Amino acid sequence: MSLDTHHIAAASALLNARQSRHTIGRISESHGIAGIDAAYAVAEINTRVRLEQGARIVGMKVGLTSRAVQQQLGVDQPDFGILFDDMEFLSGQSIPMARLIQPKVEAEVAFVMARDLPEGTPTYAEFLACLAYALPAIEVVDSVITDWKITLVDTVADNASSGLYVLGDQPVSIGQLALGEIGMQMDKNGETVSIGTGAACLGHPLRAAYWLARTMAARGSTLRAGQVILSGALGPMVPVTAGDLVTAHIGALGNVSCRMA
Repeated sequence: MSLDTHHIAAASALLNARQSRHTIGRISESHGIAGIDAAYAVAEINTRVRLEQGARIVGMKVGLTSRAVQQQLGVDQPDFGILFDDMEFLSGQSIPMARLIQPKVEAEVAFVMARDLPEGTPTYAEFLACLAYALPAIEVVDSVITDWKITLVDTVADNASSGLYVLGDQPVSIGQLALGEIGMQMDKNGETVSIGTGAACLGHPLRAAYWLARTMAARGSTLRAGQVILSGALGPMVPVTAGDLVTAHIGALGNVSCRMA
């Protein structure tokens, strides 16, 4: 898709909002961005800006994996966003609220690539053979759109509402896990605030990750060794504020936690 002044202006508005930590209205309305291809074109502009500033792409996130959220936004497929190196935190670390605007947390299964995917569209078996292991994860999603009143176009253009992410410590072999049946409980300050299962994530977390692999291939890109895949929420997302302690318990994957500081 060729870029025009609307794409560039929308990307600039999103970037400025995130850098200054303030919200803006829907860019789909204010800048006339229509359709998912236009939204990804806007997101790509800001991806190039981040790369020019020295950031590295270290993975991808899958969003809109919940059927309920898809129905709410009137879409029938997930979306994806870019993970940069400065987004990663490890379990137990403090999350700087100063980097966020209106954050919410989701418990997810993260996968790590063992090797580059082959050229072209991978089969499911080829995709599985390129995975190293799984980890429990917390994604801190963060939209610049006021009050999270997003459309599909707005969240895609805003890098799938990506904020930060937290990885658990202990990798687990994927073959040892029944990920479609795995249970999730997320607590905030000792109180359970979200419950779900692997089936809530597009039916199975590996299916969500495979969707990403096929989608990237269709867009002329691929997943590389060492990259992280955040496969999507296992239950409802929950807003957080400074001081909150969040712990996600994800079946045989174990626990992952962070404190909002």
